Amino acid sequence: MSYLPARKGRHRQRYEDNLRLVAGCIPYRLEKDVEDSRISVLMISTPNRDDLVFPKGGWEDDETVNEAACREALEEAGVKGILDEEPLGVWEFRSKSKQNSCSLEGGCRGYMFALEVTEELDSWAEQSIYKRQWVSPEEAYKLCRYDWMSEALEKHLRRMERNSNIEKAEKLVEHQMLSAGCSTKPSNLEESFSKCIVDFPPMPSLSKMPFASMYYGGK
Repeated sequence: MSYLPARKGRHRQRYEDNLRLVAGCIPYRLEKDVEDSRISVLMISTPNRDDLVFPKGGWEDDETVNEAACREALEEAGVKGILDEEPLGVWEFRSKSKQNSCSLEGGCRGYMFALEVTEELDSWAEQSIYKRQWVSPEEAYKLCRYDWMSEALEKHLRRMERNSNIEKAEKLVEHQMLSAGCSTKPSNLEESFSKCIVDFPPMPSLSKMPFASMYYGGK
């Protein structure tokens, strides 16, 4: 299978406040079993290191930050998917080659996104450099070399947990409305309450829930 070669050099690299702008993503997939859904996270190895990282790289001046994140996932991990356009956050850090340097050189500002993987390529541009590995969130936390990586992973899991709770609440409202004799599906939760008053148990607070338990199968 043919693929586009990886971009080389930094002649189109974006900078801001003397920081190199970087875009990356946390590729993930949902694996459904009989009882629940579990999340797996994709990480990649780097040459001469034992740790794993998330795909990321320079944001260039002829692309949006979202396009840069998708390109890096394709070049480094050989995956395509659906990118959540809202970033998980923005972190400032030093590149791995400048970790112990006191100079201004090597500073980065990284925009991280979540990417739901829909396709894994058998061959990709930087396959000889990066090897991919699917891991559980627990394993990913242990493998994260830097604090900003584990923070991005935590934000991703919490966002998925929140979205899942919202989806469950909407399904519960729809079910109870049908049981109460409402024949049309509301466009949103606010509209549903104006059409039909129903009582249902409140959703548990995120702060009181076991962290990401729905993805770990409660274990």
